[in-house]
Amino acid sequence: MTKAPSSPAPVPIQPAVPDEPAPPSQNPTAHVLVVDDEPNIRKALAAALESEGHAVAAVSNSADALQAARRRSFDLAFVDLQLGVDKGLDLIPALLVDSPWMKIVVITAYASIDTAVESVRRGATDYLPKPFTPSQLSVVTEKVVALRALEQKVANLQEALGDAGGGAEADLSSGSPPMQRAVSLARQVAPSDATVLIRGESGTGKGVIAKAVHAWSERSGRRFATVACPSLSAELLESELFGHARGSFTGAVRDNPGRIAASEGGTLFLDEIGDLPLSLQPKLLRFVQDREYERVGDPVTRKADVRVVAATNIDLEEAVRAGRFRQDLLYRLNVIQITLPPLRERREDIPGLAQGLLAHFGRKNPRVPKGFTPAAVNALRAYDWPGNVRELRNVIERAAILCRADYVGVEHLLLGGGTSAATATPSIGDHLPLEKVEELHIRGVLATTRSIDEAATVLGMDTVTLWRRRKKYGI
Repeated sequence: MTKAPSSPAPVPIQPAVPDEPAPPSQNPTAHVLVVDDEPNIRKALAAALESEGHAVAAVSNSADALQAARRRSFDLAFVDLQLGVDKGLDLIPALLVDSPWMKIVVITAYASIDTAVESVRRGATDYLPKPFTPSQLSVVTEKVVALRALEQKVANLQEALGDAGGGAEADLSSGSPPMQRAVSLARQVAPSDATVLIRGESGTGKGVIAKAVHAWSERSGRRFATVACPSLSAELLESELFGHARGSFTGAVRDNPGRIAASEGGTLFLDEIGDLPLSLQPKLLRFVQDREYERVGDPVTRKADVRVVAATNIDLEEAVRAGRFRQDLLYRLNVIQITLPPLRERREDIPGLAQGLLAHFGRKNPRVPKGFTPAAVNALRAYDWPGNVRELRNVIERAAILCRADYVGVEHLLLGGGTSAATATPSIGDHLPLEKVEELHIRGVLATTRSIDEAATVLGMDTVTLWRRRKKYGI
């Protein structure tokens, strides 16, 4: 039966087979919003979707729908075209303003080609005429949820392609007991939702471990979003993290949902959390504690189901004593602590890492050397690597570019005789494009400085410009 005028007691969903429930969905759970002014329809839809493992919020009008969408993030919405005095068609673009990633399926008893076309034109993903069976509902839901999951995977891949590293840097196999313990702990805590704090010197692979925690968790099909805390000013960082409303500050020409909303159901990685401005720490504390936040210029309190993983290369306890970091925030972040050893404490891994990196660069350039001479391997193992794996990557990249022999020798590494790690940057007069010289120099400085601010000072540029250069070169 339908919600047509001739049907006084509508029953919206007809059973696919009498007395037999529809089979449960095998898709991962989605957050679904149901908007329909008929109580029977709302209850039936919510029950059918919840039986398939989805989390459902059901409302009766446009105002409640918009309020629900502002308070939390939804993957999918079922919207009826007739909502009492409201029009479902008008609700579609309004919902997409706050949640541009949301998929909207229009449901109606007044199906026509015109309304289907207009629904899609306004932003709907699909169209489901009433009455429909549980099987039809399941098919539409699975298709839309799969589309949402695919978009998130694409976003993760795009973010991964923009990251520095690759090759052996992402290889977590190790012969070092401290590194083995760190990887084992990451595997152990990954299935939980516990907040993780990853500690280690700059360049030890904290971002790689954070991605591994996400990949080994039940959230792996959702977004992994990274926010580099030192990369932006406090104002821009707040907008990047929490989002902002249009007109909330100069240049805010449109709404920005923020990284928290964009990573709904997934993992938010806060890189170098020790550099988070003090003014933002209470807001982050509230989110970590209650999963609640507000966008800049918008008083509406929102909720998000996001796991937080943070990383730092500084002594946070010392930062607390110095008044630069809140003690209560440290307690909230430090639920599970994973400490990565510096490369000088896992020298047995250096030859394998170096060979893996050389192979990685060989995929871009077939003229890259095949390996290393025994003397070069010894030099790599003997060096202290203050910049850790990131510095090793820079040294191997430079050797891969400049070495014309079949095997990289000591002379290509420029690390013998106590030479500083800064020699991993190109020399004046090397036959390289100027842009490549700048990239390698920035990589070398980043590998041998303790923070983004220090690197920016050495390079003679502000942190925002350095952030843009890093993004340009994939650092």
